[in-house]
Formats: sequence, structure tokens, C-alpha cells
Amino acid sequence: MAYRGKYRVKKPEKYEGDFTNVVYRSLWERQFFRWCEANDDVVKWSSESVVIPYICKTDGKMHRYFMDVKVKWKNGKTTLIEIKPEIQTQPPKKQSRKSQKYLKEVMTYAKNISKWEQAEKYCKRRGWDFKIYTE
Repeated sequence: MAYRGKYRVKKPEKYEGDFTNVVYRSLWERQFFRWCEANDDVVKWSSESVVIPYICKTDGKMHRYFMDVKVKWKNGKTTLIEIKPEIQTQPPKKQSRKSQKYLKEVMTYAKNISKWEQAEKYCKRRGWDFKIYTE
């Protein structure tokens, strides 16, 4: 899903932040942005407005995790949402031969787990929810 572009917000009153500079990094993100605008239960939404610091398990260094979407619901709840291909949300299947592709999948999964663990803690401290949406 290497498709990306600039999203044109149709309902600026629902977008929290600079509605003229919204970028989607996959078609799934773009579709979710459309859904946020059309859904009456979504009061406000934003893209990459929440940045969570985390230490990655792959290199032990501090990084910044830009959450895909923040949604404020009509019921008063707030949810941070990560949009990922399902394959990146599960550990890679063990292989007898450790190919470059397999090693990359292992590293990607470890990095994602590092991000998601910190996002869970971040949300819990604020009384928010953290969700991962896949296809």
C-alpha cells in the first residue's frame, strides 16, 4: 500500500487542526478519512496529530510514533487508530531459511509491537481507546 496523497477535507468543521494539509499514506487511510467525515458519530477527527515517543525493540533507541487518526466520538470518548495491513499485525511465520524478506518482516513486526505497547499506555493514562484497523 504505497499509495499516498493529499486529502481534501470536505467538512473542515469536523477536522481538528490544519484541514488544508491532510496527507494519507494508503488507500485505506483515505477511505477511513472519508468515513470519518460521513459518520455522524464522529464529532472531530485528525490525522497524525498525536505523536507518541517510544523505544524500539529493534535498536533500543527513542523514536516518534505518529498516530494515523485521532477520533472524538459523539459519546465523549476518544480513540487513537492505527491503520495497517493485517499481515503486519501478526508475527511472521517461522521459516527454516532466514531470507532477507523474512528478517525484514520480523523487524517490522517488532517495531510495530514497540509502537503499539506505548500507544496502549499513552491512551490508558488519558482514558482513551487504542485500536488497530486492518482490511
